[in-house]
Amino acid sequence: MNQSKPKFRDRAQQMIYVVIHPLVKFLIKLGLTPNAVTLIGLVLNILVTAIFIEGAEKGNRGELSYIGWAGAMVLFAGVFDMLDGQVARLGKMSSSFGALFDSVLDRYSELVLFLGICYYLISHHYFYSSLFAFVAMIGSLMVSYTRARAEGLGVECKEGLMQRPERVITIGVSAIACGITAYFIGGDYKVYLPGTNLQVFETISVFTIPLTIMAILTNYTAFKRLIDAKVALDLKDKQQQDA
Repeated sequence: MNQSKPKFRDRAQQMIYVVIHPLVKFLIKLGLTPNAVTLIGLVLNILVTAIFIEGAEKGNRGELSYIGWAGAMVLFAGVFDMLDGQVARLGKMSSSFGALFDSVLDRYSELVLFLGICYYLISHHYFYSSLFAFVAMIGSLMVSYTRARAEGLGVECKEGLMQRPERVITIGVSAIACGITAYFIGGDYKVYLPGTNLQVFETISVFTIPLTIMAILTNYTAFKRLIDAKVALDLKDKQQQDA
């Protein structure tokens, strides 16, 4: 079962690469370097944060169109996360520094994105949702850090749910769905437990429930990678001692 997941992810990734191949060739013809494409991705994520901040400052609590537009920009920015690597390979511009530059700016992009999300939720008094968003940010960072640290020690650590592509898709799709839902039902819709004043759902839950799930799964993935890395490192240490 664990072996089928990477294969499915690889197949999906290859399909996406086929779709974006013409765009990759176009960017190479324009003379854009992989680092430039990576930088564009960061700028787009900063724009996402700007949309969230604009929604926090100028939008009302039940006005969720800003979340929808931010979600669309998240997915657009996510395309550039894939483009930079393809531009490097097809354009024969791969470099060790380029790989480092990509990883560092990816972390900045993700943290800036979560800054915007948390700012929006706190500003509109979605306190508990903002906490889960912050926990999701911690988990996202630790998923990447655990892999990088393990690989720095000589073991592979790529398995698990909620890697960066999954996180981008989750945030982008749920944000768009939230904006569309708000548009068709005319704003903020609340559902209460029958016979009580206990609110169990509102329109923004379309966005915040996936964030809550992400908070759980990212931290689970980071912990699972830590355990897997321990097993691999203990085996490596034993082999070195026996040699």
